[in-house]
Amino acid sequence: MSEREAYHHGALPEALVTAAFEVLDEQGQEKVSVREVARRAGVSAGAPFRHFADRQALLTALADRVLADFEHWQEAQVAAAEAAGGSGMRALGLGFVRYALRHPRRFELVRSRVFAASPDPELRERLDGMDRAFTGLILADQQAGRLGPGDPDLVLLSGQALVYGLAQMIVDGYLPAEKAEELAVQVLDTFRQGIANRPAH
Repeated sequence: MSEREAYHHGALPEALVTAAFEVLDEQGQEKVSVREVARRAGVSAGAPFRHFADRQALLTALADRVLADFEHWQEAQVAAAEAAGGSGMRALGLGFVRYALRHPRRFELVRSRVFAASPDPELRERLDGMDRAFTGLILADQQAGRLGPGDPDLVLLSGQALVYGLAQMIVDGYLPAEKAEELAVQVLDTFRQGIANRPAH
């Protein structure tokens, strides 16, 4: 597709984000440049600026794509766990760590654009939707008796803090990658046991 045809079909923004995704996975966000993305998309160096004001805008669009990919990943993790009669919350936690382990460069991008003092406001709608979905899973686990009663927002924050810290320790190399999933399972189960619903004797 020529540059003109790409503009005509409205495909260029998507092609640019796809190219940025490739650079991210191959080399990390530091190497994601407007020039390199334009080269890979087969357009002139100035063409991306008609859709993205600068590199930061391109990175925000890329972060949104990563979050969408992460959301689909988490949905699949939860569906598999629920089909086996397991906990949706546990699946979310393990899914978070698994995603970071398999895609450390995507995790680093999300960390810098979301888990920051000033998260990208453009990502707020997607993040709010994900939080609502995750809170719903916590409520479902509570109603099923897999979790004790408590503020689901606080449970969500506690779980996020746990898996974010665990994932960062793995990505940084503090925890050995070859044992990362085994350790994640043990840590998550320890966390769940601490808030599990225990019937009175």
